[in-house]
Amino acid sequence: MASGDYTAACELLAPQSREQLEEDEKKKCAPALQGQDLPHGGAVRGSDVYGRQARLRLEDDTLFLSQFNGGWKVVAAGCTWQSGKPYSCSVRGE
Repeated sequence: MASGDYTAACELLAPQSREQLEEDEKKKCAPALQGQDLPHGGAVRGSDVYGRQARLRLEDDTLFLSQFNGGWKVVAAGCTWQSGKPYSCSVRGE
């Protein structure tokens, strides 16, 4: 979130992720996202695509994406790897 444009970032979220964030934080998406203190991301380190699902590994973050009719959307962000467990993500759809 280096640009600080949380409204634009909300447009990149998958519908379920956006709804879950707003429900969890009891705020509209942009202020709720700003409160997450997400990493700036950094340079792309790699990506894996599995059909309509993808993982994007950045220097300081990992994002999970899904392909929708309108293009790729972020389903989880602020994700950190945990040995032997699923990623722990700050923003995610349930």
